[in-house]
Amino acid sequence: MDIGNPIDFTGRAVIVTGGTKGIGAVIAETFLAAGAEVMVCGRNEPPTPPGAGGRTAHFRSVDVRDPAAAAGLVDAAVERFGRLDVLVNNAGGSPDADAATVSPRFVEKVVALNLLAPFYVAQAANRIMQGQRDGGSVVNIGSVSAHTPQPGTAAYTAAKAGLLGLTRALALEWAPKVRVNHITTGPIRTESAAPVYGEDGGAAVAGVIPMGRMAVPDDVARACLYLAGGLAPYVNGADLAVHGGGEVPARFLVAKAGRHRGAHPNLSRPLDDIDSTSLSSL
Repeated sequence: MDIGNPIDFTGRAVIVTGGTKGIGAVIAETFLAAGAEVMVCGRNEPPTPPGAGGRTAHFRSVDVRDPAAAAGLVDAAVERFGRLDVLVNNAGGSPDADAATVSPRFVEKVVALNLLAPFYVAQAANRIMQGQRDGGSVVNIGSVSAHTPQPGTAAYTAAKAGLLGLTRALALEWAPKVRVNHITTGPIRTESAAPVYGEDGGAAVAGVIPMGRMAVPDDVARACLYLAGGLAPYVNGADLAVHGGGEVPARFLVAKAGRHRGAHPNLSRPLDDIDSTSLSSL
């Protein structure tokens, strides 16, 4: 079977929202390296746009929470490139906030950025892709919070869970011309996220990830190439986990620490020596 070069995007056009820094910039650079023409958007123009192979991404200042602006982004890409093959909905995020006291305005902004904006841009992209012979691909960048909520992220968790549901719904409605998939990301080492993971540079966080390290943006970018490219023509409505295997359960970590401290007499015995009564007390 001849599969050619499944990551050759020469002649194809890509939009990456939030593509001016962090994960989005690396995604844009990866598609550029694969031969694609790329447009990125953000609120502010970066000092240096993403680039690779002597080519740079085109920038457009857009607030993707505005439906008209989101549609204008797609129109601008089609006007410049003549087509649109891939949309990566990467823009998102939220600071932590106490659900008991957070303001309605904060919740609205978080949901608008992480759920409504991807919907608006995808709608506009779909209108173009449905008219193309080869259709197109939408990749939504989600979060492990959609599956495992963390304290302080109620609005963000709800929005990201909605994004996963939206992905599956659009995959049903827009196939076969347009494939819509989702990437579940875990902790990712970026410059802006460094303060979140503590003074040890994330070493403690890496210790609870089965792969033994936090992700880097390149891990997510490579997954985008796969979902949008020739190796995944039948992948639609999928949730691709790019989180290193998730996190070791807290119960296991507590139990392991207990063994070291001698906190529970049963924890130093092999598991098959512990009866069900003892297990229920752990």
